[in-house]
Amino acid sequence: MVIKNRSKVCLIISASIILIALLLTLFGRGINLGIDFEGGLSMQYDLKATVQKADVETVLAGMGIKSYTIAVQGSQGNEINVRIKDVAKDDIQKVQSEFEEGIKDKYPELESVGDVNYVGPVAGATLVKNAVISVLLASALMLVYIAIRFDLNSGLSAVFGLLHDVLIMLSFMVIFRSFIQMNSSFIAAALTIVGYSINNTIVIFDRIRENAKKMPAAKKEDVTNISIRESLGRTICTTLTTLITIVALCILGVASIREFALPIIVGILSGVYSANMINGYVWAFLEEKRRARRTKAKKA
Repeated sequence: MVIKNRSKVCLIISASIILIALLLTLFGRGINLGIDFEGGLSMQYDLKATVQKADVETVLAGMGIKSYTIAVQGSQGNEINVRIKDVAKDDIQKVQSEFEEGIKDKYPELESVGDVNYVGPVAGATLVKNAVISVLLASALMLVYIAIRFDLNSGLSAVFGLLHDVLIMLSFMVIFRSFIQMNSSFIAAALTIVGYSINNTIVIFDRIRENAKKMPAAKKEDVTNISIRESLGRTICTTLTTLITIVALCILGVASIREFALPIIVGILSGVYSANMINGYVWAFLEEKRRARRTKAKKA
């Protein structure tokens, strides 16, 4: 298989996706923030029996409620915590009564546990801030590690790819906001993708380092092409096996699992895309620039 440098086209595609998401955000169609970020009505019950989430989801769907989270608790899975987004304080009692009436058809021994009240965002600015700090700290540490193990240009290329993957995942959250909302599970997915993305890149950079030693006079772009081709089989196998599991969870899982699985799927595809189509060529570009500077310095 012939591998060619298509990094410019790929960067244009990525930039277009990010630009579309930015424009949608500017026109008020940004990320669909979930309950963890915007707060809502919190209700906790002991149903005196093992809870089936599908039963609770059916009741909420019958009430016309689309944005909610359900947490099953208790040693025997008999308690639930239901949080509903976009409930006005004046409607709390009405929503509570309607929900209790609907759920009693399946769980007649229903008993309220604790207060039913309106709560503020659990995640909010603090969680977002911590997530951003985590990504930046991880990027900085990865830059140091890769710069030591490989070289500085490899570290810069890897961090560039890492930020690219996070931005692509955020962009898809904006573009497909009708299908998925951002809750705390998205933060977990984003941090998971940070690790997965850098793993793909390091495998290819390891091959690039070996081939660069074998072909010191070759163009760095050619070294990258050969290295990607040699790593392609491993990339396809690991990506497919991971995607099979995550896609199955996305299709068969409940809403809360899909909120985690969908960003993971986008992040995995973006990570493979950047590792094979962008990162190595960014390294090649930086290395050729460094080689040109050295040649110019010798001539001077």
